[in-house]
Amino acid sequence: MGRSGVRGERSRPDGRGEPVTRAGELGWDESLYEDGGGPATADAPTGGGGHRGHRRKGARPKRRRGFRILRWAAGVLAVLVLGTAGAGYLWYQHLNSNIKTGKLNIGDHKAPKPTPNAAGQTPLNILLIGSDSRNSKEDLKLGGSKASVGAAPLADVQMLVHLSADRSNMSVVSMPRDTLTTLPKCTDPETGKVYPATTIRGKTNASLTHGGAGCTVATWEQITGIHIDHYLMIDFSGVVSMADAVGGVPVCVNANVYSHGAHEGSGLKLKKGTTYVKGVQALQWLRTRHGFEDGSDIARAKAQHMYMSALVRQLRKNATFTHPNKLRQLAETATEAIKPDDGLDSVKKLYDLSNELKKPHPKRITMTTMPFRYVGANVEATPAADTLWRMLREDVALDGKKSKKTSQVSDDPAAADDKIAVQVRNGTRTTTTAAVPGRASTVTQVLTGKGFAEAVADQSQSLTVDRTVINFPSSDLEGDAQAVAKALGIPLSSVKKSTDVSGVTLTVGADWKTGDAYPKSASEDDASKTLDKEQTQNGADDSKCMKVDPKYTW
Repeated sequence: MGRSGVRGERSRPDGRGEPVTRAGELGWDESLYEDGGGPATADAPTGGGGHRGHRRKGARPKRRRGFRILRWAAGVLAVLVLGTAGAGYLWYQHLNSNIKTGKLNIGDHKAPKPTPNAAGQTPLNILLIGSDSRNSKEDLKLGGSKASVGAAPLADVQMLVHLSADRSNMSVVSMPRDTLTTLPKCTDPETGKVYPATTIRGKTNASLTHGGAGCTVATWEQITGIHIDHYLMIDFSGVVSMADAVGGVPVCVNANVYSHGAHEGSGLKLKKGTTYVKGVQALQWLRTRHGFEDGSDIARAKAQHMYMSALVRQLRKNATFTHPNKLRQLAETATEAIKPDDGLDSVKKLYDLSNELKKPHPKRITMTTMPFRYVGANVEATPAADTLWRMLREDVALDGKKSKKTSQVSDDPAAADDKIAVQVRNGTRTTTTAAVPGRASTVTQVLTGKGFAEAVADQSQSLTVDRTVINFPSSDLEGDAQAVAKALGIPLSSVKKSTDVSGVTLTVGADWKTGDAYPKSASEDDASKTLDKEQTQNGADDSKCMKVDPKYTW
């Protein structure tokens, strides 16, 4: 599987004219994986005559000689094991040295972490960032002019990957690069430079210029209220080398396409049907706007989703490589091409993350674009986008399928409502807003009105809780806690055992800041109402082709 020449070959000829991989230079012996025995040693016994083959009178018995050979073989085996382990360690350290990380969130806005479900599981949110950096020779060869060298890169591709708490499904949501938004205050961790929060809306892709990927993360958390666990950033040359490493990514167009023209076009030229794009051609596909559908950034996002879906299928397929050199090459490329946050600073952590991401079947992967409307040449989020963000915060699958049930009615019988002691706390404070005054008292009044005479408001402190939760300290109070939830319309998944409380405790979260009735949670039915079917794709669907603008056919 050849790699792109963008990053340069990492091989050199050996004495036989064969290339020696970088792995070989680091002590990884490819011959360990080849069939066939090695040459006989000088000390090996030979057949026929000769001194070594002749047994002298009084020599040690054959049993003793056999023991010596066994001991010799054990020693050789030990050297081989230790040598291979040492080579593996060197290679592991080499891959770790490839990884260049950055701080996860460098902004003054941080969304609260999600509450675990009844099984103790939490969702995983990863932000994928595509940088348009031209600050390397490799990137400059792939697009842009010398005048762009040294300029701060823009986050021209932004996708949020949401992996459900039970790992049964995945949602991928793109935000158009021209989305208008304000930026939070960010501090560059390397230089200490402070970028003030903006008050005038600008393009969201400019977040990368405010100190790096950590500011893009902070911007997403400010817009969506979703806690992001990790980010993965890749530049032009990284896209090229990754496409090469997997042997090409299949994409489809419904007509011959050639994206070109004065001051526009990516240079992509494909025949009608499916083509395995790799190298520069893969990058052209991801950058093409003039040539697909209406020539908008929205059409480009759809093409990127198609590419991502196909890449996921290719990676799953290539995970079955039997030859170690192919897997090593993929590992080498990935650790060089992808720049993660500092929580993914080792091969093991990246490997563990990849194992999590491959758990959902492609048919349970949904890719879509944030609901938007045009504002001149730019776009802005619509109210439907708020519904989408809420669905992801509440871990609702975007494919409309019901999630696995992780909670059930307790076998513990509840006491009479007027005998259940309930402490109510105010948890409506967020990282950016103060607690809503009087929420604990308001909800306490609601409970007493429903017959819970022993409900009391705790005015001693205000907490920060994303979602309203009811805690109980021991199993004999679970039925009581669920009775409170049922009376208020709070889902049983929000009833959790905790040793941090001494009795049934209701903490009113930021999801219930107003009103007497608990707001209806996001449901699977919201997906069909919220998502634009034209902008939504299923990860297992390999039948779709991008529509080509007739002006760009050949």
